[in-house]
Amino acid sequence: MTLEDRKATLIRMAARTIAIPYNDEASGCTIWLKLEYLLPSGSTKDRVAAFILGHGVETGAITEDTIVCEASSGSTSISLAMACAVIGVKFRAVMPENVSRERLLIIKRYGGEAVLTPREGGVLGAIEETRRMAAEDPRVFLTRQFENPLNARAHQRETGPELIQQVGTTIHGFVAGVGTGGTLMGIARALKEAGHSTRIARAVPEKGSACFAGQPEVCGGIPGIVEGLSTLMDATEIGLDEDIKIDEREAIAATRELCQRGMPVGPSSGLNFAAARAMAKRLGAGKTIATVLCDRMERYFSTDLFDDVTK
Repeated sequence: MTLEDRKATLIRMAARTIAIPYNDEASGCTIWLKLEYLLPSGSTKDRVAAFILGHGVETGAITEDTIVCEASSGSTSISLAMACAVIGVKFRAVMPENVSRERLLIIKRYGGEAVLTPREGGVLGAIEETRRMAAEDPRVFLTRQFENPLNARAHQRETGPELIQQVGTTIHGFVAGVGTGGTLMGIARALKEAGHSTRIARAVPEKGSACFAGQPEVCGGIPGIVEGLSTLMDATEIGLDEDIKIDEREAIAATRELCQRGMPVGPSSGLNFAAARAMAKRLGAGKTIATVLCDRMERYFSTDLFDDVTK
């Protein structure tokens, strides 16, 4: 099987998820939830991994000898580890040393390598280390999730059009938390291209009592929500609405609620769900709101998400 054949397999694996409606009685609105946690490695980052690596194979930037490298202690590294296993190239995750153990185990189970950088340097320190590696070794291919326009394009071409087709009516509001900004920017562009006059807002966590030990890339205690690292966000282009601020305790409660409804998600999904309900109240009865449920719960076993069942 050639590298091109394996790439085609990866693209098919990360191709589609379902969206389901939730009747929000408090606002009189319908909230559509895109179940991105159903993708192969358990997160929406599978789309980004498949899109970037597919492009790399097509352009010749990725060959059998390539070492794919990303600075991420979160879902992107897990998705890339899975994707690299499918296409048969090496993967190296560069992460702050206080990353949670379950994420390391998942990456290593896929055959990926983990390089740990000093805790105090955070994600920026990890990014600098990947740049050093690329400068020293021409085999290293950087996926650059925080600045690569292919990140947003994956959602513009795939996630957004899927969501629009599955909802099948006007989407009045869309909300999502921002890490790299790829999901929000890509889906917002897709909505605009489809002629929807959609209100677009960021879900922003506010500091509460929850504390995610071992999660270096947090903003307000929600893993994966990063402030100030993305160069992909363009608030003017998408006409960004006022931020929807959610106390992180409410986000964790919403995450647990989703799990108890049979949707095994992580904290960023709870943040998005809580923000979608807040946006529904903002827009008023009869509106259609949409968001994404980003990833699965098993990568958060060592966090406060499970404190209520492990004590």
